[in-house]
Amino acid sequence: MRHSRSLHTADGSTVTVQPRGVEYDLHVQDPTGRTVVTVEMSADDLQALVNKAEEVLTW
Repeated sequence: MRHSRSLHTADGSTVTVQPRGVEYDLHVQDPTGRTVVTVEMSADDLQALVNKAEEVLTW
């Protein structure tokens, strides 16, 4: 992934994954647009997060 992707949650929050060099920034914003957290992740950590999310989702 070499461009930003945003996911919108049921409560109106937004999670954006943005590439930054060889790493990624994961931005979480509440429904009003206020940044709740920004996490810097390596590509391996991001992949592990995605894999774990896919593992625990039951739908």
